[in-house]
Amino acid sequence: MSLECISPIDGSVYATRETLGQADAERAVARAKAAQTAWAARPLAERIALVQAGVAAVGEMNDEIVPELAWQMGRPIRYGGEFGGFDERASYMAQIAQDALAPIEVEDSDAFRRVIKRVPHGLVLVVAPWNYPYMTAINTVAPALIAGNAVMLKHASQTPLVGERMARAFHAAGIPEDVFQNVFLDHQTTSALIAGRAFGFVNFTGSVGGGKAMEAAASGTFTGLGLELGGKDPGYVMEDANLDAAVDTLIDGAMFNSGQCCCGIERIYVQDSLFAEFVDKAVAIVNGYTLGNPLDPATTLGPMAHVRFADAVRGQVADAVADGATVHVDPATFPQDGGAYLMPQILTGVTHDMRVMHEESFGPVVGIMPVKDDAEAIALMNDSDFGLTASLWTQDAARAEAIADQIDTGTVFMNRADYLDPGLCWTGCKDTGRGGGLSVIGYHNLTRPKSYHLKRA
Repeated sequence: MSLECISPIDGSVYATRETLGQADAERAVARAKAAQTAWAARPLAERIALVQAGVAAVGEMNDEIVPELAWQMGRPIRYGGEFGGFDERASYMAQIAQDALAPIEVEDSDAFRRVIKRVPHGLVLVVAPWNYPYMTAINTVAPALIAGNAVMLKHASQTPLVGERMARAFHAAGIPEDVFQNVFLDHQTTSALIAGRAFGFVNFTGSVGGGKAMEAAASGTFTGLGLELGGKDPGYVMEDANLDAAVDTLIDGAMFNSGQCCCGIERIYVQDSLFAEFVDKAVAIVNGYTLGNPLDPATTLGPMAHVRFADAVRGQVADAVADGATVHVDPATFPQDGGAYLMPQILTGVTHDMRVMHEESFGPVVGIMPVKDDAEAIALMNDSDFGLTASLWTQDAARAEAIADQIDTGTVFMNRADYLDPGLCWTGCKDTGRGGGLSVIGYHNLTRPKSYHLKRA
């Protein structure tokens, strides 16, 4: 079977790759498992150094990577790619590895040695998405390798060159080829491998449907799963907020990367007294964007990764307007709109009965609603099937934390949004998924505890 990457720039076939058949995939798994034992036996400091060298080697490729990303998924070259976040996350996980993976000493006496060690799962499958293909992959690849696992990386068909780049860099740095493998697999083969207990742990970032397929494949195998499946992240602007900062950050969080961010802002609630001014400022920002070819340095908003994604958002907006919502961005401002190129849009007069306010959009559209108080905002923020992040805007940290305690979500921000802090656990609840990446908890999920009860006398 062939995988095709259709470029959102012009609809051309940018790359084609052949998937592994079942037998070849099983042989790749066997090689990885055979190589993992020796890899885990290497000193932790050596594994850390090799992963850091691999990350640096990816950075050396950045001038080639940036236009490749534009061709594959449409992000404008002016933003310089993902290496900053890629390096930040890998470096932090390398920095904390010694402490995060350190044995827990319970007793070391003349009579007993009792200790809990963290041991690798063995082979970890990382299924990475196209929207931030380097940063989402490194979240698991770096700590999994550092912890002593072998890793197989399967990227979305929209970004097939990413895994190849990472494998080339990591192998050049000295990580054995069988320890870190980039693979092209179809859904059927992937499911069969999971069902056959090929992996000790599977990390998947993608759609809710994809996550359900992973759970179905793993059913009865007791394979550990980490799933990040989507979001409908809210922002809440209180009456004491720094309005300009709130507008700038939340609208950037809604529109950057053409809205194709896991933790992008998809709905905003604003205290009545600030609502009209917030909307006016938001519209002014969006009207200043330049929609166009991502290879043009002047472009600030590129195409969505595929025409079908853009059409899905167009459908949400059209349905909302038919149900009484008001659009605030004039289509004449963005004559480039069409196909994968989707103009940004701000909606008011929206309700939670509209698809655009409860289905994931994953595009450059945001609905804004006025609220009268914290209780109404909390109820609306929780009125979602998803729970990834929420962004609260106030000068009162105690108030923000009290609200945060009542929100069903994985991360709560105060006075910022759309950021992944590697020192904190990246996690979600409800249909956003299960598990947690990065931080010390990320290492706990990529290893298992093993107890040693050694009687000396």
